[in-house]
Amino acid sequence: MEKRIKRIAPVQLGKLLAVVYALFSLIFVPIMLLASLFAPEGKGPGLLFGLAMPILYIIMGFIGGIIAAFIYNLSAKWVGGVVIEFEE
Repeated sequence: MEKRIKRIAPVQLGKLLAVVYALFSLIFVPIMLLASLFAPEGKGPGLLFGLAMPILYIIMGFIGGIIAAFIYNLSAKWVGGVVIEFEE
């Protein structure tokens, strides 16, 4: 059975990607903060930047999700949506 994704709700995709980016930040931010401990003084990203990264990741994920859904919806009108095949 084949189904086609006709449209993606932009705000819903934005919320989903905001959560996904937040989870990614749990992985990357500690690594960046640890690396900044070993950077020469004044050359690392700094503690304030490291603490702001999770917030920036969430905002970027939300805005990026909305933009991606808009582009997908526009493209799906022209060429059709993504076809997914299910097995019963």
